[in-house]
Amino acid sequence: MRHVKVLLTAVFVLVLLGAAHAADTARYIVLVHGGKDKAGHLAMTRNGDKFSVDYIFKDNGRGPELKEEYTLAADGTFARYEVKGVSTFGSEVDETFNRSGDTVRWTSTSDMGEQAVSGTALYTPLGGTPQAMSVALAALAKRPDGKLPLIPSGVLTARKLLDVEVSRGAEKRQVRLLAVTGVGFTPTMVWATTDATPRLFADISPGYMQLVEQGWEQNAADLETRQVAAEKELLTDLNKRLSHALSGTTFIRNARVFDSERGRLGSASDVFIENGRIIEVSAAGTSTRKAGRTIDAANRVLLPGLFDMHVHLGFWDGGLHIGTGVTSVRDMGNDNITLLELMKQEQAGTLLMPRVTAAGFIEGESPNAARGGFVIKNLEEAKHAVDWYHENSFPQIKIYNSFPKEILPEITEYAHTKGMRVSGHVPAFLRAQDVVLGGYDEIQHINQVLLNFLVDDATDTRTLERFYLPARGVANLDFDGEAAQKFIALLAERRTVVDPTLATFNFIRQAEGVMSQEFAAVADHVPPDVRRGFLAAQMKIPDAATLARYEKSYAKMIEFTGRMYRSGVPLVAGTDGTPGFTLQRELELYVEAGLTPSQALQIATWNGARYSRALDDRGAITPGRRSDMILIDGEPTMNISDIRKVALVIKGEVAYYPSEVFEALGVKPFTAPLTIQ
Repeated sequence: MRHVKVLLTAVFVLVLLGAAHAADTARYIVLVHGGKDKAGHLAMTRNGDKFSVDYIFKDNGRGPELKEEYTLAADGTFARYEVKGVSTFGSEVDETFNRSGDTVRWTSTSDMGEQAVSGTALYTPLGGTPQAMSVALAALAKRPDGKLPLIPSGVLTARKLLDVEVSRGAEKRQVRLLAVTGVGFTPTMVWATTDATPRLFADISPGYMQLVEQGWEQNAADLETRQVAAEKELLTDLNKRLSHALSGTTFIRNARVFDSERGRLGSASDVFIENGRIIEVSAAGTSTRKAGRTIDAANRVLLPGLFDMHVHLGFWDGGLHIGTGVTSVRDMGNDNITLLELMKQEQAGTLLMPRVTAAGFIEGESPNAARGGFVIKNLEEAKHAVDWYHENSFPQIKIYNSFPKEILPEITEYAHTKGMRVSGHVPAFLRAQDVVLGGYDEIQHINQVLLNFLVDDATDTRTLERFYLPARGVANLDFDGEAAQKFIALLAERRTVVDPTLATFNFIRQAEGVMSQEFAAVADHVPPDVRRGFLAAQMKIPDAATLARYEKSYAKMIEFTGRMYRSGVPLVAGTDGTPGFTLQRELELYVEAGLTPSQALQIATWNGARYSRALDDRGAITPGRRSDMILIDGEPTMNISDIRKVALVIKGEVAYYPSEVFEALGVKPFTAPLTIQ
């Protein structure tokens, strides 16, 4: 669901950047797959003082359809604003804002509010279109202090990164890359015109989406390249500020080491690391070894660094991962060139990022195809994709929804001949049992597993039905029945790994205006605009009866995960959601499913390393392995929620204080840092 995450982030931020075009019309196109495919459009028209916007974006069988209207005050901010339509997953979007003098009022499907406002301030909608950009840019340009107050809260600023000349035939134009801050966890990159009243020219999510003013799209690739280079400088500086070198030998004194292989907590130990590797683990106070620096664990719990086994990485994701103790991730589908560059920067030590294992994304051509990795039409193209991934050291491939079922057995066998693992979604018009029998090593997502009992030969799971059908149908499944018991036994017999991503599927029962249970424990720590987003629903839930049904289905998804584990089905802890925080919730849900906290931690450490094929390198605190580890200011083997109290993160030769990382991202720390002496 990386595409959802990127889309929601882009739309959420760009909405804050609201848009008025100086002319009577403005048109943009949305491109994906490196600019090869059109995936949507935005059209704005102006009639007097009223601006009307039509926006649609579809990728991977989903996306928003929105109509927006607004008028502007004299200072360029919204005087009146309204947006209606449907969100990415089909929930209703219906939001209004009005300002009368110094009083502002707003209503959305998930919140409402009233504030007294003095002077200029820009309303930031929960849902809306990227067209809003020019409003913020123009209003911000009028502010002598370079700061634009936001409603309900926050302050928007923009920093110039570079100017670039673009062309359309003989026509030339200057555009400017801005790093906009004040919304979300990290800066947002925006390409703006350099007019006296600046406006949106392009919004680019590298490796995924390009929204560009129509007629100028031939410049998008160059702008993306320049944007990536400019962001690299910002990210390199961020990593330098937050990392603490651990060259030579470091002594971690009096730590209770978690034995990830056996899933149990040991007594107090001393751990020595040298140049990024563990060189000794001994009973506390028994070693005679000397070290250049000391970390006094003071009886805290020392865990191997956590693995998030289902991410879709962006360059700015590393801070939230590292701050929450995630030192290794598995990317489950990305733009290949973007991912290789990201991995190169991480391996060079210049990027704040966990270690990365890559899964090669292969999708089949269809109107609902996800435009990442390789999109193939036949067996020859599929084999070419496998060959490319093998040559670039990807240890596994990931099959997606539109992959042609007719060639699935052959491509699975072909990947296995190259020593690669095969995982993914269940392609349309197949059941999970079919791909297990066909040789899958792993299945992603609990909905893909449980659709096994809900689909027939005509069910098209390339659409939103892959979410709505489980939301409706899992509630009625009999897990003690023969069908469920035989399927669980098959998964256990074949040792088919399941990556349930339970926490992310909280969205199927997320009601409007209710704090998301996925993020309730961290809501008071994140920026106000992010917290407000936790109140918004994504699914269409028309009434209380539907909500109750979806709640029951979600509870049974959690139950089924526990049943699989107790029957011997291997699990890995993946998220496919907001970095770091979602993994912490995932582990809580495993405990809710009946696992012990130690078993949940074992899944997020030992299993992660095992199924990343990195077990000889990471995943346990034993001599010879990398010194990827975290110190917890709590008792996570008794209370899994204490996993949020990460006091220190060590990734090889570098240490990070989560409190410093969080503060840089606008997040209130969860515990005091454990500093190095």
